[in-house]
Amino acid sequence: MYLRQSGRASAAISILAAGVALLGGCSGPTSPATGNGEAAAPAHWSEASARDLIAALRQAGRHGLDPDEYLRGISRATTPDARDTALNRAALAYAGALAHGRTDPTRLYRIYEIDRPDPGLAAGLAQARAANRIGAWLESLAPQDAEYRALSDAYVAATAAAHGERPAPIADGRAIRPGAADPRLPAIAAALAANGYVQAPATAPRRYTADLVAAVRQLQQDFGLSTTGVIGASTLAALNEGPFERARTLAVALERLRWLPRNPPATRIDVNTAATMLTYWRDGRAADVRRVVAGEPGRETPQLASPLFRLVANPTWTIPRSIQDEATRHGEDYLRRNHMSWKDGWLVQDSGPQNSLGLVKFDLQNDHAIYLHDTPAKQLFAEDDRHASHGCVRVFDALGFAAMIARDEGVLDEWNRARATGDETFVRLPHRIPVRLYYHTAFFDGGRVRYRLDSYGWDEDVAEALGLPRRPRPQHIPRQGDLGP
Repeated sequence: MYLRQSGRASAAISILAAGVALLGGCSGPTSPATGNGEAAAPAHWSEASARDLIAALRQAGRHGLDPDEYLRGISRATTPDARDTALNRAALAYAGALAHGRTDPTRLYRIYEIDRPDPGLAAGLAQARAANRIGAWLESLAPQDAEYRALSDAYVAATAAAHGERPAPIADGRAIRPGAADPRLPAIAAALAANGYVQAPATAPRRYTADLVAAVRQLQQDFGLSTTGVIGASTLAALNEGPFERARTLAVALERLRWLPRNPPATRIDVNTAATMLTYWRDGRAADVRRVVAGEPGRETPQLASPLFRLVANPTWTIPRSIQDEATRHGEDYLRRNHMSWKDGWLVQDSGPQNSLGLVKFDLQNDHAIYLHDTPAKQLFAEDDRHASHGCVRVFDALGFAAMIARDEGVLDEWNRARATGDETFVRLPHRIPVRLYYHTAFFDGGRVRYRLDSYGWDEDVAEALGLPRRPRPQHIPRQGDLGP
């Protein structure tokens, strides 16, 4: 059963109501392999296979997809041949959505350079039809990991909670501290209850009591905010992400997971630029998680896969043309104080603790001059919103992270000697480490589903391509930050 909203929420998403089956046992068989000995599909769909397909299509909502998009053509077919054609089209369209996404990120973003799965769907469908295993084959195409299941479960729960009229946004105002009285508290309590943080209060609260403070702290933790319990602008924005908004965010997150390869390298570095967090995977285990600073809105860190091939100790910084004018506007005294000088027509900053790259650069191989690095602006790592760079990624305790990489790659002694020179020195890694930069505003951390506010407005591109209703993109106020990349 599907919930279609009317009235003030008439533009809302068509979403699942309560009672929809969850994704819990989603570990079906792998896609049938292609090859010369594959079985040929029957010319016409059997009734059993057609029923199996239609039953699978009706479960599309568990993946944040619209079942009607795939069922519509089948229901309109008026002849056996037309029905066979419609069944084939629906099966391949749904298989494609599950296997590599309903949308194409290379059409949505100027830069998207992460490979997508390509499992050979026509051959897989032919084998699945011949074996009468349409439903199992389709289910096997979606991601099979714990994160996808957790996001699907959260999507089902959010859509089940999204009944009736959507509440008006909670108004801005003074920060609300524990124990305070505020006329917005009834709306805050209702928002917390709608998202499952507290039971719906029997009476409207008049004061910001301990139970509400505890719920707000959990909300703040889920959104990556400082868990002070104080309700300020960022916490209000998170409170205004009600079940409808969460369902929309989760539908986008499920789609982004479908874009990704199913079997990423066991050793890799993943940077979620929406969450501004880095995870270092070593031999299939999350060996390290740390904060990063990513590009500010308007100078967004692109989504790409790019290998780390060397460490640079005591890097110099050749300032890009896009930043040179910003630097020179400060005058010659500023350039001297920051050890910047002209060399061969380029403005270059010397090595040292004041260098905008800090004391280590993690060199990535790509065509966009995007890399990871240290920074002298350490204070940014303490902020909730860490979108403050010119596009590259600044790493918390970058020297410690570099030593970890060097140790794991067997070049720690070489790295320590390079650092001790005080000069720019390159240490090539014996094995390139894949790095993925992606933007996920909902994700699973192994314990809970976490959310982030859509700093870049990139959720809107995916949501609109999925046919979800438009909503205003976030307004960005430019930061007065440093010049660093």
